[in-house]
Amino acid sequence: MYDLAIIGGGINGVGIARDAAGRGLSVLLVERDDLAAHTSSASTKLVHGGLRYLEQYEFALVRKALKEREVLLHSAPHIIRPMRFVLPVDEGMRPAWFLRLGLFLYDHLGSRSILPGTKSLDLLKDARGKPLQKRLKKGFAYSDCWVDDARLVSLTARDAKERGADIRTQTECVGLERSADHWTLQLNGKDGEATVKARVLVNAAGPWVDPVTALYDSSNPVKLRLVKGSHIVIARKFEGDHSYIFQNKDGRIVFAIPYEGNHTLIGTTDQPWSYDEGPARISDGEVDYLCAAASEYFAQPVTPGDVQWTYSGVRPLFDDHSQSASTVTRDYVFDYNEEGAPVLSVFGGKITTYRVLARQAIKTLKDALNVETDDWTKDTPLPGGDFPVDGFDALVAQYMQRWPFIDKAMMVRLVRAYGTDAAQILGEAKDYAALGQYFGAGFYEVELRWLITHEFALSADDILWRRTKLGLHMSTEEQASVADWFAAQAQKPPKHQPQIPEISLAGDPRP
Repeated sequence: MYDLAIIGGGINGVGIARDAAGRGLSVLLVERDDLAAHTSSASTKLVHGGLRYLEQYEFALVRKALKEREVLLHSAPHIIRPMRFVLPVDEGMRPAWFLRLGLFLYDHLGSRSILPGTKSLDLLKDARGKPLQKRLKKGFAYSDCWVDDARLVSLTARDAKERGADIRTQTECVGLERSADHWTLQLNGKDGEATVKARVLVNAAGPWVDPVTALYDSSNPVKLRLVKGSHIVIARKFEGDHSYIFQNKDGRIVFAIPYEGNHTLIGTTDQPWSYDEGPARISDGEVDYLCAAASEYFAQPVTPGDVQWTYSGVRPLFDDHSQSASTVTRDYVFDYNEEGAPVLSVFGGKITTYRVLARQAIKTLKDALNVETDDWTKDTPLPGGDFPVDGFDALVAQYMQRWPFIDKAMMVRLVRAYGTDAAQILGEAKDYAALGQYFGAGFYEVELRWLITHEFALSADDILWRRTKLGLHMSTEEQASVADWFAAQAQKPPKHQPQIPEISLAGDPRP
């Protein structure tokens, strides 16, 4: 019997699994699809306080998130990095004094020792004003962080596994039975059917929290507000490592962020979503909305024809009965029930606060699990993150000396994705031939096998569109070569490798 069973392999589920496993608990996590297959790989890729939430008086949420920015930056400096955001002042929108007041609060609500504070900008003189329309004369630059969201999930799950957690992807919980002192879970996965037991249950199924609850309590009222957020990716729109945050006429904001080297990410939308719509997909209206919002600010307009890729996700927000989807709280909410074996259901949450959410979950369950609630994850790096926040360039230089045959752009990508684990991936290789089959875009078989062995990847989609974004850089033929590799392994499993099932590209997130 497990101490704790967790349903859901998004950021909240894996965060709780890691925290619990690190306390010596026996933990099972099951995920119906891939890790971060839905909401947790469809974010705007930010570790941020949420500047716009100040307008909604969510000061506690913003402060909690601001305090976490540098904690997460220290724990994963390979997949999280500081970023400056340019906020233009636009006539008819929020006035300059109002923005400055908000940014003053943003600078001082949470602790900040690494990230620089807000600065005023003359956009007619500053290079960051060059891509913008000439009517935009003034603005502000402030700090937040960028994150590779899907990699944050897979690395957190990997750390949980290394601490003893049983992580099972492609495994659906199809039945739940509650007794006085334990739960019985009926599982159906890639290895067949199974029955397991656990003393405590955590329902972290994201948009499917309510359906999972219905497995054992059909009378439970709906508590989720499901909101779809979509993003578009276009060719690089501006030079520099900074991002833009634009005010929209409907009161919302839209980000334009450097993405994957030669692309720009623009998002997001807020649209109501229901289960009968099927997998979350961007609509033509959302594409038009994002293009129009960006075109209000960029000197060169963004058109639907510029869109090279899109992705959409569903935010599982707690229904606080707000009138607008944009004003529903983004803070997490727990529903804890002890009428029998304990169950904790998790609603909402942000990537930025996943670690404190996990700790708070353990605090809520401390009596049921009989554990201490010290903050052990605060100073513990994720796999590959054991180097200084300002040590990225030095690590790249060190590895370039050790593997001089590697192209620098490829090495930067490897270190950015894997940190110090890049050394384990490259091993004793002396030339490219030692890295195995080449698939394109600097991607070799040795990296593919690492993702299967250490990061739970089971298909081409898992690798090309979540753990890496190399699908953006590969031709159709190169992408197919990765799928062909998986199909070949299914026919004849290599030595010392688990049999890998055939994959389907039916869920390819490209438009």
